[in-house]
Amino acid sequence: MQDTFIPLDIPSLQFAYASRTLTPNDVVDYIIRRAADYRSHNIWITQLSKGQIQPYLDRLKDKNSDDLPLYGIPFAIKDNIDLANIDTTAGCEAFRYTPHEDAFIVRCLIAAGAIPIGKTNLDQFATGLVGTRSPEPWGPCKNSINPDYISGGSSSGSAVAVALGLVSFSLGTDTAGSGRVPAMLNNIVGHKPSKGLFSMMGVVPACRSLDCPSVFALSAYDAKTVFDVASTFDARDGYARRKPYANRARHWGKLAAPIIGVPSDANLKFFGNDDAQALFTQAIEKWKSLGATIREVDISDLLDAAKLLYEGPWVAERYAAIEELIENQPEKIHPVVREIIQTGAGKTAVDAFQYEYKMQDYRRLSEQLFADLDFLLSPTAPTSYTIDEMLDNPIQLNSNMGFYTNYMNLLDLAGTAIPAGFMQNGLPFGITLIAPAMHDQRLLSYAHQWQQHLTLNAGALSYSPILADAPLVTVHDTIKIAVCGAHLEGMPLNWQLTERDAVLLEKTKSSESYQLYALPGGPPYRPGLKRVSQAGCKIEIEIWEMPAENFGTFVANIPAPLGIGKVETENGEWLTSFICESYGFDQAIDISSFGGWRAYMASR
Repeated sequence: MQDTFIPLDIPSLQFAYASRTLTPNDVVDYIIRRAADYRSHNIWITQLSKGQIQPYLDRLKDKNSDDLPLYGIPFAIKDNIDLANIDTTAGCEAFRYTPHEDAFIVRCLIAAGAIPIGKTNLDQFATGLVGTRSPEPWGPCKNSINPDYISGGSSSGSAVAVALGLVSFSLGTDTAGSGRVPAMLNNIVGHKPSKGLFSMMGVVPACRSLDCPSVFALSAYDAKTVFDVASTFDARDGYARRKPYANRARHWGKLAAPIIGVPSDANLKFFGNDDAQALFTQAIEKWKSLGATIREVDISDLLDAAKLLYEGPWVAERYAAIEELIENQPEKIHPVVREIIQTGAGKTAVDAFQYEYKMQDYRRLSEQLFADLDFLLSPTAPTSYTIDEMLDNPIQLNSNMGFYTNYMNLLDLAGTAIPAGFMQNGLPFGITLIAPAMHDQRLLSYAHQWQQHLTLNAGALSYSPILADAPLVTVHDTIKIAVCGAHLEGMPLNWQLTERDAVLLEKTKSSESYQLYALPGGPPYRPGLKRVSQAGCKIEIEIWEMPAENFGTFVANIPAPLGIGKVETENGEWLTSFICESYGFDQAIDISSFGGWRAYMASR
């Protein structure tokens, strides 16, 4: 196999495996050779050898690639997430241990056919947004595009591995922005899921009540593919939550022109980076060109909530996670990390409750902010810095990087970070789409729409992600309803459709398998449609389309003996419609000869 670059996005590898132009073994060999060129980037804490990877390849030998959604897809794992029989360090040599089983999320991915390539570098104990808080023997992880600049953190190596094409996707974690800031700085997608959808079992906690694993990928489509596998409910995780119906895979790609909130000018900070500010303005205009409605909103409550992440008692969770080490061997902890975490020792239970009360008020204000928005559009980070600048001023500059990210887990929000162009210094800028928890599929769908229209190169690579196998469906999430009686246009109950934003699509007929009856009672007078095996005829119907969110209240108004079922149209399509219980026909009059309700009513 040649050493020319292999696109490692998921659709390209799935196609290569299906066409048998590559095997998973070919891909792993290629990655091992390619990774050698980037040793100075300090990506890995443990890069697996071919021998260590071989058991995962062997598992795929008798498997059908069509049966495994991640068949042969290489991925990286942040080194605070367990991979069985491979040391976990969390970026601290004194903390090192060897787990005997995979983290739950890793087990799900491997079961779906994914192949682990290694454990990646991070800001120690996931405390930082910069990638420079990794002590020797690993050292700061370097940006994939310009190694003089920070990679972002804490999930630094995971983002850089994706950006350099060493894996198709990777796992990070996110407490304050660690799954989003590195995505921006390396020109990739980072999805921070709703808390509880990705299991934390087998993950070293930073703030246990706030943490969630995250996913990096070259495209939103790849991130969505991983999300569908990784968001498996784990009954052993006390913080786990189940995906609601509206956040499952079938809702991918169902979009309307969005209503987007953007922070007011008074809420925005770029710390002197005019390029980043200009790119954010351009992103807003781009969304307008895609049909979005833009609403300027005040996010000062979100920003105020963010300040409590380190001022409040949540830093005590970081202390609790490494209590034995920080109390007995504090010198083994990175000095900046130690300085931050030690402040948690003085927090009291009274502090915890007082700040939780404040945060609950902020959560209610957040609910009100998002009530009329499809998502909030925010810069992912306001700027970037060189590694030397960050080492000279580690606390303040790290705080600057988290200006737009620290509030999200505190307020139970989900977010997808996506590329949005390049600054004049050649470094990428990014935006994040933010919504309340359990709107992951919506966010990933809009992110995919953005990538389809803004064809940027992926990561540090000179090609665009393959998107052809990820079709965009720009339609409302709607339900077609066939009506044949009092809900017809101009009839007494038609308002029940129109007030729920239903629109008339077509006037047509049923198949020849129906009879129409005038039911007793009224006004309003109603018919009943009866499916028969013989002596049937075509009945005039109208097809209306209603937003799915309004369908429940529509159904609630249906009186007995009518109900909701399926009716066959003359072209063989089965649509949601009114049906009648059999007892309803006992005193009904057969009016099939009129061919429809409108003609019958005209005859009265």
